[in-house]
Amino acid sequence: MTYVVTDACIRCKYMDCVEVCPVDCFYEGENMLVINPNECIDCGVCEPECPAEAILPDTESGLEKWLEVNTKFSAEWPNITVKKESPADADEYKGVEGKFEKLFSPEPGEGD
Repeated sequence: MTYVVTDACIRCKYMDCVEVCPVDCFYEGENMLVINPNECIDCGVCEPECPAEAILPDTESGLEKWLEVNTKFSAEWPNITVKKESPADADEYKGVEGKFEKLFSPEPGEGD
């Protein structure tokens, strides 16, 4: 099992999860974070920290797409271990449906 970041993170990118991760398995894209499933130790401390409720265990049904997204982009994006400021309009995107198709960017973020 591993945890995955879903599209609820897109344009929210709160980063509270980064601060609590004991193995630094988060990677930063331009407008969302992902988890490297090979580094995640399944501790679950990140899940309750996410204000957007974007982090879920991959054992929940229907998350195969998100496991693929997290695997692919954690190999391409830079590692992030320190919480940064969230986007100024993050709260406006919290709870918006269908963000992956409309707003996802494959571009890397800055990382640490």
